Amino acid sequence: MKLFKNATVLFQGDSITDCGRSFEDYQYLGGGYVAMVRDLLNYQCPHLNLKFINRGISGNRVADLQERWESDCIDLKPDVLSVLIGVNDTWRRYDSNLVTTADEYYLRYKDLLTQVRQKLPNTAIVLLEPFLLPVNERIEGFYDDLDDKIKKVRKLATEFGATYIPLDGLFAQAATIREPAFWSGDGVHPSSAGHMLIAQNWVKTING
Repeated sequence: MKLFKNATVLFQGDSITDCGRSFEDYQYLGGGYVAMVRDLLNYQCPHLNLKFINRGISGNRVADLQERWESDCIDLKPDVLSVLIGVNDTWRRYDSNLVTTADEYYLRYKDLLTQVRQKLPNTAIVLLEPFLLPVNERIEGFYDDLDDKIKKVRKLATEFGATYIPLDGLFAQAATIREPAFWSGDGVHPSSAGHMLIAQNWVKTING
């Protein structure tokens, strides 16, 4: 997949994508990987005149994306849709006893992508693997839930012909170079280095 002139790139997800983005000034994309992707691509290919939209919302689960999908995705008519969702579907099981099974996660996620394929057939889809960094035993235990959801995202990428970025594996590799907390202090939200890891791999995968 290659980006083309005047393409609109939409990023969807939870707090990792949101990262303090403005809900009033949509030019402010937050302080995370979305803004870094914009800056890298604007540097590498300024002639493309790309438009970037961030609609990540902190705390969102896949069910929340379903509720706002028409206005925050379909109506925006992106040429490229990038989605990172799933860690809250796991986290809420442990801090709020709100369980999203892997099958429910898969079916809700599939509904989102089906809508895109039906209503925006020319939109390219990029799926980012949800991830954790084992900064302590509690977070490491979250893998009991997240592993099956990661497998579901891989399945969806195959079913929908999406570009897939294996973030959990990439962070695991990075954690062999520096300790997990270097990439994410709490095991969920990336540090600036962690956000750059996402951004660099996004750009390399999509426009490399």
